Amino acid sequence: MQCFRSLGEVPEGFGPSAVTIGKFDGVHAGHRAVIDELRSIADASDLVPTVVTFDRHPLSLLDPEHAPAALISNEQKLERLEAAGVRATLMLPFDAGFAAQSPEEFVERVLVGALAARIVFVGSDFRYGHRGAGSVETLEAAGREHGFEVRLVDDVRAREGRRASSTWIREALAAGSVGEAAEVLGTPPTVRSVVVPGERRGRELGFPTANLRPNPEGLIPADGIYAGWLTVDGTTYPAAISVGDNPTFEGVPARQVEAYVLDEDIDLYGRTVEVAFVERLRGMLKYTTIEALIEQLGRDVEDTRRVLGLPSAP
Repeated sequence: MQCFRSLGEVPEGFGPSAVTIGKFDGVHAGHRAVIDELRSIADASDLVPTVVTFDRHPLSLLDPEHAPAALISNEQKLERLEAAGVRATLMLPFDAGFAAQSPEEFVERVLVGALAARIVFVGSDFRYGHRGAGSVETLEAAGREHGFEVRLVDDVRAREGRRASSTWIREALAAGSVGEAAEVLGTPPTVRSVVVPGERRGRELGFPTANLRPNPEGLIPADGIYAGWLTVDGTTYPAAISVGDNPTFEGVPARQVEAYVLDEDIDLYGRTVEVAFVERLRGMLKYTTIEALIEQLGRDVEDTRRVLGLPSAP
């Protein structure tokens, strides 16, 4: 996939293209349905299927107090767009200059000048330009002037007819409902970071964990114990995952993500791993004795095996 991080990086003569525009946070099932339609139309019309997105949520500039946390990092977004079959992505810096441009400037500079758009896919509530002055109607008028067609994208509905959205995914993760989040995402929610040294308490208890560096790529679900997977260098292992501040011990940094890889003893220090959450097993509890904690960790591992469809330990 070609990736351009500014208009200046788009080569002269790019296109003609079929374009869809949006934040694409999570690249969830709704996004992928749009991309599938984009690809189908682009292939039939010999156009380059192209996504226009942004390097941050617009609210992080326009209304920082209400800007939602990103579900995935920009690099993860690009990886998922490529996996969905997008051939080119223009990730524009959403800065003051970009926010100040008029709807006409956006059309002329981005859609026409840079991408040579012939078809533009947008939702019925699409807004663009300074203070959202541009609408579907103004975009259609610009299309008639500049020679591109505007096509409206239908919402994708998931559970109980609710529209697939990044907001829904954030709500599910905040509740620890990672299965529900996976249903909307189309894949288990994940975080990615470098493994760093911890307090080594897990090893002392017989359950050595990979401690992820704080502030990983991806949105961390609610505190608790999860069944899931850990992937490193292309190999995936079953894992019992802890999210939280480990209330049994004093002085543990808040919001840690730790993964205990089942049946393997791997040196993961300094390596980048991806942790995928499949099911929440329980909330975070405080234990009065180390023995009680060890017994519970053993049950967590067996529950992880059950959720992931693995045989019990011999």
